[in-house]
Amino acid sequence: MIIYNLKLNKKAIFKTCLAIMTIICISIAVAGIYNLMNNLEKKDNNIINDSIPSSEVAEIEPANYTNILKEVHENLDTYIGQKISFTGYVYRLNNFSDEQFVLARDMDIGNRQTLIVGFLCSLKNAKEYPTYSWVKVTGEITKGHYNGEIPLINVTAIEMAKKPDNATVPLPDDEYVPTAVIY
Repeated sequence: MIIYNLKLNKKAIFKTCLAIMTIICISIAVAGIYNLMNNLEKKDNNIINDSIPSSEVAEIEPANYTNILKEVHENLDTYIGQKISFTGYVYRLNNFSDEQFVLARDMDIGNRQTLIVGFLCSLKNAKEYPTYSWVKVTGEITKGHYNGEIPLINVTAIEMAKKPDNATVPLPDDEYVPTAVIY
């Protein structure tokens, strides 16, 4: 029979465990800070690359219409120069100039109620297109002024269009992922 007499130094064990735990915590913190800084650097690079407007014309679909409209209004500087194309009806207010109209859609807000939403457009011969006529517009996003700074579409092409079967558009949703280029 072999008997060992071990005398444990509780203070030394505690100090050793504390030192090991401290090293582990510091290692985790350093790794976390490194990942955070690396992600921020990637995010900054994406913002710089995404802020260049696309030279392509983005065709706006009715399902994303209000999401894009909301995003462009909230972050106008990001989208200046972006070329877009979409279909809607001509809507005018009494205080619009002869060159202005809203390319509008009715946004479904529930209980068979709708609101008129759209982009303010500028076009030299805008009067040729009657109010409530359906048109397809292609143009470039710029800054305009109507009760404050808003997006303005400088129309480069316009053509008559047929009213779609479902002329309403949905409310903006929280799942839309904005970018600096409209797709």
